[in-house]
Amino acid sequence: MNVLASWFGNRNRPWARQPGRRVAQFVGLFGLVFAIALGCTPNDQTATDTPGAAVDGRITIGTTLTARTLDPADAYETFPGILLYNLGDRLYTYEPGTTNLVPQLATAMPTISDDSLIYTIPLRDDVTLHDGTPFNAEVMAFSIQRFMENGGRPAYLLSDKIASVEATAEHELTLTLSAPFAAFPALLSFSGVTPVSPESYEIGSGSFSPDSFVGSGPYKLAAFTSDSIKLDPNPDYWGETPANEGIDIQIFTSAANLYNTFRTGGLDVAYQTLDPEQVTALKREESDGGWEVIEAGTNVINYMSLNQTIEPLDDVRVRQAIAAMVDRPLINERVFQGQAEPLYSLIPASFDVAEPVFKEAYGDGNFAKVEDLLTEAGFSETNPLTVEIWYPSASTPRSIVANTLKESVEAALPGLVTVNVQNTEGATLWENVGKGVYPIILSNWYPDFYDPDTFIQPFLGCETGGPNGCEAGASQANGSFYYSPAANDLIAQQRAEQDPVARQAIIAQLQEMMAADVPYVPLWQNKDFVFAQGDINGVAIEPTQQFLLWQIRRG
Repeated sequence: MNVLASWFGNRNRPWARQPGRRVAQFVGLFGLVFAIALGCTPNDQTATDTPGAAVDGRITIGTTLTARTLDPADAYETFPGILLYNLGDRLYTYEPGTTNLVPQLATAMPTISDDSLIYTIPLRDDVTLHDGTPFNAEVMAFSIQRFMENGGRPAYLLSDKIASVEATAEHELTLTLSAPFAAFPALLSFSGVTPVSPESYEIGSGSFSPDSFVGSGPYKLAAFTSDSIKLDPNPDYWGETPANEGIDIQIFTSAANLYNTFRTGGLDVAYQTLDPEQVTALKREESDGGWEVIEAGTNVINYMSLNQTIEPLDDVRVRQAIAAMVDRPLINERVFQGQAEPLYSLIPASFDVAEPVFKEAYGDGNFAKVEDLLTEAGFSETNPLTVEIWYPSASTPRSIVANTLKESVEAALPGLVTVNVQNTEGATLWENVGKGVYPIILSNWYPDFYDPDTFIQPFLGCETGGPNGCEAGASQANGSFYYSPAANDLIAQQRAEQDPVARQAIIAQLQEMMAADVPYVPLWQNKDFVFAQGDINGVAIEPTQQFLLWQIRRG
């Protein structure tokens, strides 16, 4: 996501790179929220500058998202991930409309050794890459090795877990892990873990091809510029043929132009990102306008990170009181016009293992509980609590959320609690989070793959810590500095556990631990919206948040 990688220092530290995905995607998705009036037309593009909706079998899509790169070894953002998902294939994917992980380039789920370290994967023998290169285990091994070694933003996802990659037969791949990881097949569905042609790519630190893609998927890349992308059907694709004759993507620099162009029929589909007022208007006018509004939940979570190395947040009673102050339904209605979902665990509600632990422990705006906890911790009107909340200055939604919290808390607890809202430029904020500069930050998280582990280890895990908190590791990078040997042990257990029922029980313990220790306070879960003209079918957001372009058809 543009220049964000430089914000986090040493690229060999995986926990230093994960916030890059979080921050830049939030900016891409919500940076324009509330900032643009519905009817305004900025001077970057006008609605009449954009070609009308296609009349043939090609589909026109508008978005405000941008693509920094299409190199799967370096792409670590929402929009490139969607494009790669449609341009390439993966060893495993999800059955459309479900969260059922199924083989794609593999012919079966992996065979796993008794020690849970060796994964043997049989591969298809009928796949050809876009340049005519036959797909086999050597191609897949090359692509995975390149993903790990070239030093791109998502490299750590595999390099931290894979000890060796080997083509053990022409169509058999063997992956040896450095430690057991039950979510490994799900990780192999990550959009960047896709085969690329050894004729077009090379292994080497920093060697990337951002403007091209040569893989195996249902589309070929026909054009790639800063304001438009064209995908053509792959005539030699081994799998399901696209239901359209190609995809033409127009990239808008403002939500207003995206809104106006779609509303006047200049686009077949509008996807990410319109502000809540624009979404509300399109929903209200759906019948008269002749378009369809498709609404889906997302796996994007938003939360407060509480730095327990700063007084008085080192007192768990204070952290618990802050958890009880939060009124999520109020935030949803006042800030998002009902276009979000209250979140009561860092694991989104779309996962069966998610437990509403914060709702059960603290409720919403439970100010009687707040008073009890703060009184016990020694606070009173003569010794009031000051809560300082930080957010990146470019984020209008988080500004409104922070000020909504301030207003509701100070109105309910006059004289007992004061909320100070602070902001700074995003690069500065995220550079300093891991240094322990801020007591509380408003943040968000985009999962790398569809598994609860990606909502647990990056928040509760810590490699080095002690009585003063986490010194190096995921929770340090996330700004809570949470350190718990018990949590580390449970994280390792759930990562190694192959029995889903036993693993779910461990994950439940971790959620209870999070609610008791309160290193974070979950706030809300985003909703996703896509808009399609009345003659367009097959538009849907997958439960895993992917957007399957090959299913979209006209008529």
